[in-house]
Amino acid sequence: MIFQFLGGLGLFLFAIKYMGDGLQKAAGDRLRDILDRFTTNPLMGVLVGIVVTVLIQSSSGTTVITVGLVSAGFMTLRQAIGVIMGANIGTTVTAFIIGFDVGAYSYPIMALGAVLLFFFKKNSVQNIGQILFGFAGLFIGLEMMGDGMKPLRDWDAFIDLTVSFSDHPILGVLAGTLFTVVVQSSSATVGILQGLYAEGLIPLQGALPVLFGDNIGTTITAVLAALGASIVARRAAASHVIFNLIGTIIFLLILPLFTNYVEWISGVLELEDKMQIAFAHGTFNVINTIIQLPFVGVLAYIVTKLVPGEDKTVEYAPKHLDKSLIEQSPSIALGQAKEEVVRMGEFAVKGLQESMDFLFTSDTKHVGMTVQLEEAINNLDRITTDYLVELSKESLSEHDSKVHHSLLENIRDIERVGDHFENIVELIQTREMNRVKFSDDANQELKEMFELVLDTVSLSVLALDKQSKEFAREVISKEDRIDELERVLRKRHIHRLNRGECSASAGIIYADIVSNLERVGDHAVNIAETILEDNHHMM
Repeated sequence: MIFQFLGGLGLFLFAIKYMGDGLQKAAGDRLRDILDRFTTNPLMGVLVGIVVTVLIQSSSGTTVITVGLVSAGFMTLRQAIGVIMGANIGTTVTAFIIGFDVGAYSYPIMALGAVLLFFFKKNSVQNIGQILFGFAGLFIGLEMMGDGMKPLRDWDAFIDLTVSFSDHPILGVLAGTLFTVVVQSSSATVGILQGLYAEGLIPLQGALPVLFGDNIGTTITAVLAALGASIVARRAAASHVIFNLIGTIIFLLILPLFTNYVEWISGVLELEDKMQIAFAHGTFNVINTIIQLPFVGVLAYIVTKLVPGEDKTVEYAPKHLDKSLIEQSPSIALGQAKEEVVRMGEFAVKGLQESMDFLFTSDTKHVGMTVQLEEAINNLDRITTDYLVELSKESLSEHDSKVHHSLLENIRDIERVGDHFENIVELIQTREMNRVKFSDDANQELKEMFELVLDTVSLSVLALDKQSKEFAREVISKEDRIDELERVLRKRHIHRLNRGECSASAGIIYADIVSNLERVGDHAVNIAETILEDNHHMM
């Protein structure tokens, strides 16, 4: 009995994940875009949360993506709370799917999925095959679990336990919470509950508290995802827990009333047993969201107090771009775009600083910051480039046209600086993973090179901001020193290798870091040269 149940559970969990992965691949990067673009307010967040969760069949998946977006600064805490509420509603779709008896067709559906997976090379067809294969596996797993649970109806201890859930609803909530924490899928635990109820192994009044507990237990995935993330991400995860806790308390207080309602509606709509649990699950999450949505601000305030600390999240959204200015005043719009490019440059300087700090401290918090900064640069690159493309459709003066062209080049150079500090961080991570040590001389040389490059990039961003020829010329002279220093360091590095003072693996990583820093210097010069050209044209 236990083996069959565990085997069915394993297949069910695999099928949900496999189907979700297929859906995610089919949707591609659009999911993140949907979450980023359409969560303008908590109500929109709820709708987006529902849609994305229905698409990937995992509220945990949606909340983990949301925690990531909050951590990265793409989304505010208030928006995230809305998405999390919507994810809770979206996850009930799985319970409704289980409520339909598709079990009889699951084997041919799985066969079709296998054919699409193994006999077609096109990715989009394979994704559909994966979705169908996972969808069928979900029902086969449920069937196995159901067959495994049948002998429980004659086991007195189990009957006493499920009856006690009716007498002591808190026990049911705890059981649902613990089981979902272990399994890490509320869809799975709700599916099992539907099976138990359909087999007559648990009364409705005992099943509902377990259902509420399943909703609390599902928050564990977001909590785990937020542990190493930013303070705002931890607050988003905490809001998920509090949201479901408040909902459970409300529904426990009206449990007899809610049980009567489910029984009544089930009679009116002639719902099957499994569908009754699905309906109760949906009602719980929809009503809970309706009750708490007006208090999103209060919930945000509570979690801010519960998870104190300074928010060091990088703001990804552009601060200076106003689309209405493009037609009204192209010249001012160009100035606004320049401000945003300067902001990108400041992120690049911060990213270099963070990668340098990681090199010399090995503190992984710097890795998180470089990831945020690199993603912020990429986001601003996309948005600012689109803004400048729109601006190019307007009539610009000769000078503004040249500035416009220069800004597009500056964006490309700054984005490349972001790629290089990301490379450097990956090289340092490789060093940490393989426990490679640099000699004191090598560390000192890298510090010297890093400081010179940081100084050069900072100066190029300042030159861009002030449109200063003097600063731009200084950048070019500093870059000559970077090139000279790179040649010197390579020679010293070869001498150390020849003397056996440095391992080959340490040498490769060292040389690659130096090479990336030298290229960063080249991009700083490119920025400086556009300023000298612009100023030359102005004269």
